[in-house]
Amino acid sequence: MTSSHWILIGILAVAAFAIRLTGWIAGNAIRKSRMAPLLEDLPGLIVVSLVAASLAGQSILTWLAAAVALGTAWKTNSVVATMLVGVAAFAGLSLMGR
Repeated sequence: MTSSHWILIGILAVAAFAIRLTGWIAGNAIRKSRMAPLLEDLPGLIVVSLVAASLAGQSILTWLAAAVALGTAWKTNSVVATMLVGVAAFAGLSLMGR
């Protein structure tokens, strides 16, 4: 390897470390800000927005399976149970709809 390769590797290593350090500093600053309570709810809000976007334009069978999954999530508060029941509901409704 030439010296230019080693220089490039060194620059990329410093850049990678700087990105990690910046993220750590920003994360600590955000945790201490007044926006921290809002950010605690952000993962759930992202999931809801992704599910809503994926349901747009889908058939009534998909909406019914999503409603069954939502009821399961509300009742059990279990991600695994929600996924299993949602997939089973979609499969069952799809087979009935043929």
